[in-house]
Amino acid sequence: MKTPFDVIVAQHAATVWRVCRAVLGVHTDADDAWSETFLSALQAWPNLPEDANVEAWLVTIARRKAIDVIRFRKRHAITVDELPERHSPHGIPGRVDLDLWAAIAALPEKQRNVVAYHHLAGIPYTQVAEIIGGTVEAARRAGSDAIRSLRGTIQPGAIQPGAIQPGAIQPRVIQPEDDSKGSAL
Repeated sequence: MKTPFDVIVAQHAATVWRVCRAVLGVHTDADDAWSETFLSALQAWPNLPEDANVEAWLVTIARRKAIDVIRFRKRHAITVDELPERHSPHGIPGRVDLDLWAAIAALPEKQRNVVAYHHLAGIPYTQVAEIIGGTVEAARRAGSDAIRSLRGTIQPGAIQPGAIQPGAIQPRVIQPEDDSKGSAL
């Protein structure tokens, strides 16, 4: 005689849950896949052979249901309140700073953040270190590496003086109370 299905659910619920979480991560979709697993299993339960490995059978169903959720995510657009701003690859007519922005975008994330916070926004390295997490020395090093990389990437004369408009990267005058020590471009 077959074991009642509610006993099977109680015995294998944790295993099915772990499979759904492993495939989908910590997300409510894992809950949905877990529920779908047992709904599908309940429908197929009467036809399952007596000698079947129930745990393996449930794990297989759970994995397939989780994969179905992933496929569903990819097929449907995610709605947003506002569309993200798209930058034209052609830039603004008459401007020649496209190489600079492409070079900045190609920097590693930490270096790009230091350039944005310190050189574009003018925030001292002590505050940049707090924002990005890390030490002041690490922020200085990331900024130095970023500037070295930008100097190596940008062709001399490719950027006309004043082509980058308000608040953009400009040489900085170092004041004694300024925490930028030698970061002028």
